[in-house]
Amino acid sequence: MTETVPRLEIEHLTRRYGGRAVVDDVSLRVMPGQVTCLLGPSGCGKSTTLRCIAGVEMQDEGRIFVDGELVCDTVTRVPPEKRSIGLMFQDFALFPHLTVAENVAFGLTGPKAQRRARAAELLERVHLSQFLDAFPHALSGGEQQRVALARAIAPRPKIMLMDEPFSGLDNRLRDGIRDETLDILKDEGTAVLLVTHEPDEAMRMADEIALMRDGRIVQQGAPYNVYNAPVDKAAAAFFSDINVIRGTVHGALTDTPFGQFLAPGRPDGAHVDIVIRPQHLKIDFDRNGRGPNPTPQDGVPARGVVQRARFMGSESLVEFRMDHDLSVLKATVPSVFLPKPGMALWLTIRRDRCFVFPATEKDAA
Repeated sequence: MTETVPRLEIEHLTRRYGGRAVVDDVSLRVMPGQVTCLLGPSGCGKSTTLRCIAGVEMQDEGRIFVDGELVCDTVTRVPPEKRSIGLMFQDFALFPHLTVAENVAFGLTGPKAQRRARAAELLERVHLSQFLDAFPHALSGGEQQRVALARAIAPRPKIMLMDEPFSGLDNRLRDGIRDETLDILKDEGTAVLLVTHEPDEAMRMADEIALMRDGRIVQQGAPYNVYNAPVDKAAAAFFSDINVIRGTVHGALTDTPFGQFLAPGRPDGAHVDIVIRPQHLKIDFDRNGRGPNPTPQDGVPARGVVQRARFMGSESLVEFRMDHDLSVLKATVPSVFLPKPGMALWLTIRRDRCFVFPATEKDAA
């Protein structure tokens, strides 16, 4: 069986400013109809990667392919307008002097009637047919975003590059417009590369996440795998709050108040961090002081004293100061649970949800 050719492929992409690599040896594939998120903090190189792919910036090293055809290396450079790549940005950049239909048809060629028909077709798909001859100032922010989407997909690009296009929308609108946008792009068979710094957005939208840090992709995979098998402590912390329990290795094991944890491959005396998310720290609701009856998976119970409890809407966040070392651990509980400060409760942790990472020299100091 012939392997499907990636719609977009970048190989060893590097871009330097003043000798510093802001994009450092990045390789990535996006298949037809696939949504891949470049996820990472501000300044990690996400937007620069997009600009190189779009052709508005030239890389210093590496190659870019569209449907297997080379569009750019350090010698060959197909102009941006000939790459069949669409762009959507946070700034909608609609032309105020053109009608909505004229904005959508702006990048099209051919007879005027044909271009208007394509614009009308797309505006109907984004539920804006009634604004065909209106001007952008008459539209809300969410409506302008949908016009920008229609304009971007009007020429039927093979690839859509999206640089945080939903960050200017309020939360009430954002989810609906994101879902609507993805439905349309998937129907068109467009490969999507989305830049975002919001893990929730990446988890919601992506078929695959590429986590960037300091110009490099540090982990790549399906959202479930990236979330549940983080490559290091920083990757785990990027997706959610974490609890960190420090330990020292002896005989491939590390002792903690919650029992021993395996630390295979770590030498005796090495410091490790055991990382667990707040939703996997379990509270004993039998308040008789005897502690829970843990399963082997839950390990050994440890006692904590409530420092603070807050209701967060769909869950409660409870902070505990632990008896053993006075560290603070956080637990989340579905619905409402607001124990008073000073209350002692027994806690266990889900061993199968813990990650053991080497502590950095800074952490171990």
